[in-house]
Amino acid sequence: MGSSDLISKLPDEILGKVLSFLYSYRVAVSTSVLSKRWRNLHLLIDRLYLNDAQGDPQHFCDFVEDTLHLLSDSPTLKSFSLYCAFTHDSSEMGQCIDTVLERGFLELNLLFEDTHCMDVESFTSNTLVKFSLCDFYLEFEPPPGGVFFPKLKKLSLVQVEFTSHKIYNAFISGCPVLDEFFLHNHDDYINFPAWNGTVASLSIKRLTISYHWPHYPKGHKGFCLFDTPNLVCLDYSSYAAEDYQVNLGSLVEATLDIHSWERLPDDYYYYEDGDTEDIVGDVTNLVAGMSNVKTLHLSADSLEVFHSCCKSIPLFPNLVTLSFESDKERGWQAVPLLLNNSPNLETLVIKGLVHEVTEKCGDACACIPKKDKRKRKRTKTEKGVCCLSTCQVKVLNISGYQGSCGELKQMRHFLGNLNCLETVKVDVEVDQGKDVKRYMRITNALMKLPRVSSNCQIHF
Repeated sequence: MGSSDLISKLPDEILGKVLSFLYSYRVAVSTSVLSKRWRNLHLLIDRLYLNDAQGDPQHFCDFVEDTLHLLSDSPTLKSFSLYCAFTHDSSEMGQCIDTVLERGFLELNLLFEDTHCMDVESFTSNTLVKFSLCDFYLEFEPPPGGVFFPKLKKLSLVQVEFTSHKIYNAFISGCPVLDEFFLHNHDDYINFPAWNGTVASLSIKRLTISYHWPHYPKGHKGFCLFDTPNLVCLDYSSYAAEDYQVNLGSLVEATLDIHSWERLPDDYYYYEDGDTEDIVGDVTNLVAGMSNVKTLHLSADSLEVFHSCCKSIPLFPNLVTLSFESDKERGWQAVPLLLNNSPNLETLVIKGLVHEVTEKCGDACACIPKKDKRKRKRTKTEKGVCCLSTCQVKVLNISGYQGSCGELKQMRHFLGNLNCLETVKVDVEVDQGKDVKRYMRITNALMKLPRVSSNCQIHF
C-alpha cells in the first residue's frame, strides 16, 4: 500500500503485539517473508495461540514443533495456548507437549474439545507460573523428588482425569507454592467422575471447585476432604457429600452452591453401573469448619441445604457480610438461625425476595402459610423477640426487586425490625426508560414504608 500502509508505521513493539493476537501463527510466518523488518518481528511476540481448526490437522503436531523451533530464540515469548478441535495421535501429541514444557513458558493453556489421552515423558516445568488443562486423561509417573512444578502459582483443571487418585494427590502436592486452584468436573454423559473429593495443600489460598454428577451418585459417595489450613477464599459448587473433613482455619470468604439429592425427581436417569441408592448429604462438618469466615455467599440451594442437611448451625462470630439468593421453589428456613448466630453481622445482601413459603421461615420472613395464619394470630402475643430486632445489620442490599405485594410486605418487615439499619440499597428490576410510571410507583411505595431506625436512608 506504499505510503498509506499505516500498519508498517507502527513501532516494532506494537507490531509484535499484533502478531501475538493472530489466531494462527501460519499467517505470521507467511507475512514475515515480505520484508526484512517483518522477518524479525517474531522475536517480539510475547504470547502465542495455536489451533488445529485452520490448515491440515494431520500435520498439526509437526507444525507446533516447527513453530516453537522458529521462536526458540525469542526473549519475550512467555505464554503459549494450544487448542485442538481434532483428535491427534497420543504419542505425537505427548512429544509435542514435552517440547512445550521444555520451552520454559511462564503460562501454558492446553485446551481440547474431546478428552485426549496425554502420555508425556516428563510432566514437569521449572518455569511455569500459570497452567490450564481442559479435557485430558493424564498418564505419567511422579518425577524424582515428587515436585512437578516448583514455581506454579495458578492451576486450572477442567474435565481432567488422572490414572489414579494417588497420582492426583501427588500432582497437587507436587506444586509446593500453588496459590490458586480451579477444578471443574461435570457430568458429560461420556466419562466418569474424575475427582476423589480431596484437596490437600499447605499453600493454596484460593480454591474453586465445581463438581456435579447427578447422573452418577456414586461419584459423591463417601466424604469430601479440604485439608487447606491457609485457604483464604473458597468457592464450592456440588451436590452434598455424605460427610466432610475440613481444615479451614484461615478461611475469610466462602461462596457455596450446594445441592440436595432430595430435589432430584424420582424418575431421574442414572448410569447403568451407577449406585442408585439414596445418598444422605451431611454438610454439618463443612459449615462448622468455616464458622470463622467474614463473608458468606449462599445460593438458594445452599440455603435450603443448610436447613435439610446440616444438624446444627454454628456461631459465626466474625461474619460481617451475609449474601444469599432466593428462588420461588426454595425456602428461607435457615435464615433465622443464620441471623441469630451472626452477632456481628453488618451487611445483608439478598438477591431476590421471592421464595417458597414454608412453616419454618421464622420471623425473618413476613410470609405466612395460609393454613398457619389463624395459629399465628392466636400466638401473636406469645412470640418472642424478632430475630431481625437483635441484628446489628447496618446495610441492606436488595436486588431483583419488582414491587409485588409480597416483596413490599417483606420490605416493610425488614424496615420495621432492623433497629441499626443505616443504608438500604434497592435494585429495582424495571426499565426506567420504558416504564417510568411503574418505576416511580414502586420506589414511592418503598419510600412511604415506616422505618424503625431513624438513621435509615433508602437508595435506588
